Amino acid sequence: MLNSPIFKDFKKAVDNLKEVLDLKKTEIIRDSAIKRFELCFDLAWKCVKNYAKSQGIECYSPKECLKTAFQLKLIDYEEKWLQVIEDRNLTVHLYKKEQAEQVYSKLPEHLKLFQGLLNTLK
Repeated sequence: MLNSPIFKDFKKAVDNLKEVLDLKKTEIIRDSAIKRFELCFDLAWKCVKNYAKSQGIECYSPKECLKTAFQLKLIDYEEKWLQVIEDRNLTVHLYKKEQAEQVYSKLPEHLKLFQGLLNTLK
């Protein structure tokens, strides 16, 4: 798994999200963090999909793959990951500043989940 291109991309995306969250918040930083979050999420579930496939299990959607990750003990908190999915779905149609602020405020917790998944996949 460590040598797969998708895992390397996921690790880089997590590092990039952490980097932007360490900066002083501005609208540009907030918007950049949200986009980096979206990329992390997409790579996270695709890493899980690849790992599950290596274990003989198929999953095809983000929600299904995260449920599989919970069953495979790759993640601990399925409910928290379901919130990540909800926030990811919200960011696709994010037009209001209040919604962006709400999602941005959750990104440090989401980052911890991504980091935990990374460590488990190592």
